[in-house]
Amino acid sequence: MIRVLYRSYEGILHTDFKEFQLADAILEREGLLWLDMVNEPKDACIHILRDVFGFHPLAIDDALEESHVPKVDDWGEYLYLVLHGIVFNSGEEELLSTNELDIFLGANYLVTYRLDDMPGLERVWETCQRDERLMQRSAGNLLYRVADEIVTNYMPVVDEIDEQVDQIEDILFDRPQPQVLERIFSLKRALLHLRRIISPQREVLNKLGRGDFSGIPEDERVFFRDVYDHLVRLYDIAEGLRDLVGGALETYLSVVSNRMNEVMKILAVITTLFMPISFLSGFFGMNFFQPVAALTGWTERLTFFVVLAGMVAIPFGMFLWMRRREWM
Repeated sequence: MIRVLYRSYEGILHTDFKEFQLADAILEREGLLWLDMVNEPKDACIHILRDVFGFHPLAIDDALEESHVPKVDDWGEYLYLVLHGIVFNSGEEELLSTNELDIFLGANYLVTYRLDDMPGLERVWETCQRDERLMQRSAGNLLYRVADEIVTNYMPVVDEIDEQVDQIEDILFDRPQPQVLERIFSLKRALLHLRRIISPQREVLNKLGRGDFSGIPEDERVFFRDVYDHLVRLYDIAEGLRDLVGGALETYLSVVSNRMNEVMKILAVITTLFMPISFLSGFFGMNFFQPVAALTGWTERLTFFVVLAGMVAIPFGMFLWMRRREWM
């Protein structure tokens, strides 16, 4: 899908724009053009990017053929940027996925290319259609709004991860199952992925806010610094969540180890309690007494009850002694 928003020098907003009109719109310095391409065949995109806008083949190849971490390249008359949106996939193995957005920013145009829907960009597009005043500003301001909405979508994802961490911490002290360990590692991978995206994207916004790029007026760079501050806070939150997940992993291993120790202690106590019983039953079960001497007393009823009482009293006494020594 290819769609266009164009505000002419007369202040009229056009949404039904033909391809042959793009070249004239680019030459109109007083206008503002936003071309958005969503999962469009690469041949059609290459024709527009190369023949209409005249972008460098390497920049086109970066946008259409390769996946990149967030970055910004200065090609003189225009900037090529890569930004990433994030999606939280609850219940799936990979909790976090990213959507790459390739952007070309010129003096009076903004070109965006993506493979998937991005809610933040869609909100900006709809807002520009409702409020034509947004298209009366510069292309740099339009880029700021897109970047700001993309970063705004990060916070609900971070909140969802935070909630998942809280749930895991509650489960850990109940009865942790192996599935909890899988969730911990899934969260750990998601936070590592988030860190790998936020860190370079933070530097991109820092360059836009403090660099000297021709496509971004000096009085509008402060907006990019504001988005940069949001990313700095998100990075700190993500690092804090990574520490919490690491602590949850250590807690899980500690709880499992303690449970194993409890099981081994109980088994050891049971073995110890039955040790005198085994000794007595084994001793009186030996069959070499009668041939050696007339030991008929061993088989009397009184002897039976005395031995039976000893087999009951000795383990009970050992149990009380262990409790007194606080071994149980």
